[in-house]
Amino acid sequence: MTDINIILAALWVALMLVYLLGDVLRIFAGDFKAGEIAGVRVSQAMWLFLAAFMLIPIVMSYLSLSLSNPVNRWANLIAAAVLFLFNLVGLPSYPAAYDKFLIVVGLGINALTMWHAWRWA
Repeated sequence: MTDINIILAALWVALMLVYLLGDVLRIFAGDFKAGEIAGVRVSQAMWLFLAAFMLIPIVMSYLSLSLSNPVNRWANLIAAAVLFLFNLVGLPSYPAAYDKFLIVVGLGINALTMWHAWRWA
């Protein structure tokens, strides 16, 4: 295992912790309504999709340590780019400053992940 494997895995863990911090702060700040996202009632299928989608950082932390290069490199690039775009599109929908700040931090972590994966020889 190389240093880059550990760095990539750590970045995925950091990203998941930022996501969880945002969720916890949103709950304590009272900035959520149970069963809704952006004022829209969410179906069970959508919750399942969101749960699977948010597993990406957890799965990637494992895959970063177990896949061989170049598969590992491309998996990290693609997963980080998908999450980067997903969060970038959703950024304007968050009204609170802490939410916007944490989304920007998450975008930075995604950018670092892509940078490290891209540089990987």
